Order: sequence, then structure tokens, then C-alpha cells
Amino acid sequence: MRIVVHGQQAFGKAVLEALIKRGEDVVAVYVAPEKPGQKADPLKEAAIAAKLPVFQPASYRKPEVLEEFKALKPDLQVMAFVTLFVPEEFLNAPTKGSIQYHPSLLPAYRGPSAINWPIIKGDTETGLSIFWPDNGLDTGDVLLQKKTPISNTDTLGTVYFDRLFPMGVEAMMESVDLVKAGKAPRLKQDDSKATYEGRCGADNGRIDWGKPWEQIDRLIRGCNPAPGAWATLDGKVLKIFDAKPLPAKDPKGIGGKMGEIVVVEGDGFTVVCADGRFKVTRVQPADGPKVAAGEWAASASLATGTRFS
Repeated sequence: MRIVVHGQQAFGKAVLEALIKRGEDVVAVYVAPEKPGQKADPLKEAAIAAKLPVFQPASYRKPEVLEEFKALKPDLQVMAFVTLFVPEEFLNAPTKGSIQYHPSLLPAYRGPSAINWPIIKGDTETGLSIFWPDNGLDTGDVLLQKKTPISNTDTLGTVYFDRLFPMGVEAMMESVDLVKAGKAPRLKQDDSKATYEGRCGADNGRIDWGKPWEQIDRLIRGCNPAPGAWATLDGKVLKIFDAKPLPAKDPKGIGGKMGEIVVVEGDGFTVVCADGRFKVTRVQPADGPKVAAGEWAASASLATGTRFS
């Protein structure tokens, strides 16, 4: 099969390299255009290294872009992390169509932040889908799915980089084999079970210390490493990446108001929430890099009794 790889970033690069390693006939690569001043995308660099033609249209709605794509005579378009809208005529141009990776168990968590939300909402399982995209948002028929559990210590980073990323590359290879063999399923999604969540951005990451510890814990983990859960201290944003929830019972009788810092130690500081406390161990101030919370507390002369607003 003549395969076109369409995607970006590390996942797109990994899929391209896996296809090349298997000896697949990759004829071209499509990559999102870089923004001004941005360095070359890892997928673009890998394509150039493999001496493959690279295309970076700003839009896929233009007739000349479609004609350029058709001229490649593609049999299959493999879409690995695509953010631009791709219309149906472009998706259907290859003789065997297009397949796409999505990091959730469709029809659940359609949308751009499909890894954050299952953690934030307290799901115990997530997974990935390889599907046949159409004009809808993650609505196409499903080819295959793979599941993975979410533990009570998992973060966005561990779920994606440790599992959904490598599982996704393998699932793409498995899907290519099924398409090649003429055995790739097209399973309709059950729209009655569909959920959609918008992008998990900075507004979603604000910590309300008046919430139960379980909700705060899931928010911090679901926003680590991006967009980063945060709270305001002395009028400045402080992102919190690692924090260990502590039992509601206070063995030292420290007490404290919600959002109050009640202990400052060399390895972090402790904050009160509605039904417990958190030992914060890794933070990022607005004007600096991520650092150990104890190191930051010392440099900021953080004192007990200080309270997040």
C-alpha cells in the first residue's frame, strides 16, 4: 500500500518511524505548519531524514491541496495526532480511506483533551481508539480499541507517555495490517453514549481548596504536565504539579483554614482543603521553571499562615 502519514510531534514521528522500520511504502508526510519562530516539528525532521516529501498546507479546504494529495496516488492515510480540520473528500481520497488515532475509548471523551478529563472526573479506565474519521468531531466508525487502567496515582503524563503513546503506535501498526488484509472493521459509534469535553486549559486548572481532597487530587494529576493545576498566592499564580493527599484526620492538631499553608518543611509545604490536607512537593512559580516545593518555599520565604486566594 502507498501510505501517507499525516500528523505532528513525537507521536507522529514514532508512527512514521515504525512504518518505515516495517518496510511499508510511505510516499509522503503531511505536517501542521510551524508558527513563526517555531522550530521544525519532530515529524517533519524525521520525514526529511528519511528523504520523504513533506507537505504543510495551512488549510485542507483548498482544491489545489486536494489535487496535490490525489497526485500521490495514496492507498491509505495514517493520521497520527492531527489538529487541523480535514474535510471528508480529503479523507476519502486514498483508495482504502484514512485511519486516525484518538486517546480515549470512543464515543467517550470526544474532543481535544481526551486524556485529561477521565483522570479529572475519576474514571478508573481509559484507552485509545483507531477510527475512520469523517466530517464530525471524533465521530467516525471505530476500527479497534485498547484499554488501560487509571490508578489513583496516575497523571496525564504517566497515562500518555507510559501507556497510550506506545500502545497507540502498536495499535496503528495493527490497524495498517488489518486494512492491508481487507479485514479492518467499521464499527458504528453509539451516539447515545457519546460525551464531549472541551479543551482542558488554564481556566480549568484552578484549584478550589474548598473542594474535597479527592477532587483536588484528580485535578492536579489530570493537569500534570499540562496545563498545570494552579492557585494564587500573594497575587501570583503558583502551578502545583505534585501533591500528596493526607488523611482528613489531623494527628498534630494543626487545624487551619481552607487554602492555608500550615506546615513548611525542607521537602515541601502542607495546605488545608475541605476534608484534609495536601503535602505539595513540586511547583512552578509564574516567573520560573518547575522546582521542588521545599526549594521554592525557602527562596520565597514562605511562612505558615499564608493562604491561597
